Order: sequence, then structure tokens, then C-alpha cells
Amino acid sequence: MIWLDTIMQGILLGGLYALFAAGLSLVFGIMRLVNLAHGDLIVLAAYLVLVIATALGLNPFAAALIALPIMFAIGWLLQSLLFNRVLDDGILPPLLVTFGLSVVIQNGLLESFSADSRKLSAGTIEASSVSVGPVSLGITPLMTLGSAVIIIWLLNQLFYRTALGRAFRATSDDAVTVQLMGIRPKKIFAIATGIAMVVATIAALYLGIRANFDPSIGPARLLYAFEAVIIGGLGSLWGTLIGGIVIGLAQSFGAAVNPEWQILAGHIAFAVILIVRPRGLFPRATD
Repeated sequence: MIWLDTIMQGILLGGLYALFAAGLSLVFGIMRLVNLAHGDLIVLAAYLVLVIATALGLNPFAAALIALPIMFAIGWLLQSLLFNRVLDDGILPPLLVTFGLSVVIQNGLLESFSADSRKLSAGTIEASSVSVGPVSLGITPLMTLGSAVIIIWLLNQLFYRTALGRAFRATSDDAVTVQLMGIRPKKIFAIATGIAMVVATIAALYLGIRANFDPSIGPARLLYAFEAVIIGGLGSLWGTLIGGIVIGLAQSFGAAVNPEWQILAGHIAFAVILIVRPRGLFPRATD
């Protein structure tokens, strides 16, 4: 009974980590950009939802609907005005730029909202649960996992069954040659980052409902997202979901043994898989 509950809670926690990682995986898969500010952008989205909910008197889910196009626009502008300028200069400039953006976002949020932790109030749904056999599962964690599955399915449909998806894949394979076909790589990259920010906003919504957040937690969210992407296999969206669940299960079992081992257990699982499968569990085919 106890171990069944531990497994289920780990899977549900993995859904949140998969949401953290999906946008990061999408951006890396298309433009090979490791965005070190991804975790801080998730936190920024959480604060945006909080501000909209407070100002308009909306529940977080309604506020998130307003925040989604705003975050898409932020992603588009960041890619168009900042990231595109350094993509062709090797691996180091994009890392430095996104690291600098991370510092700017953290300090901007700290200045604007102080270091006090905040939380999104979603009402009774936060404490609601359903019984599945002998296990009681929270409604919000179930919604988080369900959202992760739906979003990754939608991203796969977009990536493999639409004209935009073909442009994504072609640009990822050869950003120079696709220009002969009338595709503008920088525009494609901006759309991809905008979509990644939409996914980050959904992740921020569930993060803010399930736990407190403050301006300093972005790097930890980035770490979980990065580990999920690596475990699943770089560029594999379904692999990212599995990677998130692996981390969630490891943390859940670690906490069951000793609460102090929760975070450590996730990192150990990441290290073990990295040793056994350096390219992840479901790597994309080698070029």
C-alpha cells in the first residue's frame, strides 16, 4: 500500500517536471540552444499569472489564459532581439547570454516582488482528491500529469504533422539550405521560443498552485528540466515525459526512505542513467 502510493506520487510529480522540460527540449531540438534562463522564465510566468489574477480578480486558470499570449510574445521578442544574434557564434555566447538573462530576471523579480514566497490560490481544487483503489490521488497533480501528456502529444503532432513542424525539422537539420526554399530560420526560431514560453506558462501555473515560489527558485527548476531532457534523450519529447517521471519516482522513493534524500535521489538517478545510457533512454537517430 505505502509503496504503491509512493509510485503514484512519483509519477504525478514527474508530470510537473515534464512540463518544466518540454519547452527546453523543443528549443534544443530545433536550434540546439541550451537556455539557462528557462527556469527563471517559468518563475516569471508564475508571477505574471499572479499579477493578472490579483489585478483582475480571476482564478489562476483564467489568468493563465491571458498570460499565454503575453509569454508567447516575450519568447518571440527574446529570440528575435537577443538569442538570434548569438546563435551562429558557437556554443559559449548563447550560454553567456542566457545566463545573463537569468541573472536579470531574478534580480528584476526580487526588486519588484521582494524575496517573500508567493502562491497561486486555486480554491478547493488544491485539496481535492479522488480514490483510485487503495490510493488517494490529488486532483491538481492528476491535472498536471494529464496536461503534460496532452501538451507533449500536441507538440509531437505539431512537429510531425504540420507545415510548421516540417519547417521546424528542416531548419533544425540545415538552417542554411532551408533559406533556398523560402524559409526564414530566425522567424522559425522565434516561433519555437514563443511556443516554449507557452508551455513554460502552463508549467508555471501548476508550479504556483502546488507550491510556493520566489525569485530565486528558477535555477532549481532548470536543473530538473535539464535532467529530464538528458534522461529522455536530447530532442525526444516523449522521452522528456519519461525523464520527468524517472526523476519524480526517484525523488518519491528517496523521500519515502528519508525525507532528506528526496532531491539527492533524483540527482543520483540522473547520474546512473547518464553512466549507463550517455545519450539518454530514447535518443533521436544520429545524423
